[in-house]
This record gives sequence, C-alpha cells and structure tokens, in this order.
Amino acid sequence: MIKNRTAQLIFQSAFCAIGIIGIIASFGFFDMVWRWDFYIQFTNLSNYFCVAIMFAELIQTAKKKEDSFVSALPLLKFVGVLLIFLTFVVFNLAIARESTRDPALNYKINSVTFHVILPIMFIADWLLFYEKKKVKISWPFISVLFIICYGIFIFIHAAIYKFDSSVLNYFGTGPFIYPYFFLNIDTYGVGGVLLWMLGLGVVFVAIGFVFYGIDRVIYRLQNKKKQ
Repeated sequence: MIKNRTAQLIFQSAFCAIGIIGIIASFGFFDMVWRWDFYIQFTNLSNYFCVAIMFAELIQTAKKKEDSFVSALPLLKFVGVLLIFLTFVVFNLAIARESTRDPALNYKINSVTFHVILPIMFIADWLLFYEKKKVKISWPFISVLFIICYGIFIFIHAAIYKFDSSVLNYFGTGPFIYPYFFLNIDTYGVGGVLLWMLGLGVVFVAIGFVFYGIDRVIYRLQNKKKQ
C-alpha cells in the first residue's frame, strides 16, 4: 500500500493520458475512419467509466497537501475494478483467441489500451493506492446494476432500430444491435438472452466477492506489518 502523493500523481496522470489515447482510438481516429458503433461496446463503456473515475482521483490527489491513501468515489471505483477485470478476462481468454478473428485486431491501439494496459493499471491503482476495508459486503450486489443497465440500454437501442438484425456492425461480422452473441434475441430468444444475463450477473457478483475478500486480506496484511 502506497500513500506517497507523488507516486499517485504520476500513476494517475499516466493512466489518464493513456486513457485519452484509448478513447480517441475507440472512435477510429488512428485508423483514419469513424467508428460509429463505438458507443454500444461494453469494452468502450467500461473503459470510459474507469477513465472518468481516474480523473476524479487525479483531481483529489492534486488538491491534497499530504501523503495519504486515495479515497475518491470508493463505490464507483470498486464497480470500475469489476467491470475492467471482466473486460480484461473475457477479451484475453475468449474473444482474442477466436479462430475467426483477425489476430492483427488484437494489436491495434484501441485494443491494447482498453483490453490490456488500462485494465491492469486500474486494478493496480486500487490495490496499491486505495484505502482498504472500505468495501462493503453489499457492493458486489450493487455493482451488478451496471450489467443490468447495460442490458436495458442494448434492448432500448435495438428497439429504436426496430430489432433490425440486417444492419451490421462496423466490421460487418454481426448485427449492430447485438454487439455480443449472447444478446442476440434472434438466436436465443428472449428467454435465452435473459438466462445468459442472469448467468453473467451471478458471475459478476461472485467476482465482486473475490475482490471484497482481497480488500480484507490486504487490510489484514497491512495491519500485521504495523504490529
């Protein structure tokens, strides 16, 4: 655990700088195109959320005069950790390894920043700089609301497009209105999609409790060192 204000400023500033690059890349800037489907991808939304949280941290750290743990927006920070962890794991263990995926896509600026660099840095920031034993046992359940809201957003968006699956995403690899296969009502039906969402929600809560446990373990180790 690091209370050093200078170390926090350097780390947070680096994250925000890389985050801005990642956001610009998510719009297609470095590929000289306009990624009009950027706003529907879970990866992008989770990273935008985490970058916003980190800017709040940076402002808090810049204002304080002494060395101390980071304490800005603890609940939202915890939610961000879970979201970015899920983004990291799903992409690197599943999406990036798909046989039909062009491996070159995994090395684009947007992909590297949003799927690897920022997730690792955001979780490291929480582990190293945040005050521990602040995570409440209810937070894993509260965190799943983000997943629920994302699902609602997807289906409202699909309704606006009249559930037209003929409109393809930017890459032309699937329906624009269903950014992930398990959200595709045409394939799984409403019941099947809801089951997928329920399963993902359970997994998300479970991951939340893992990080709740990590929070407590670090706190205990920290106290042992003081004794």
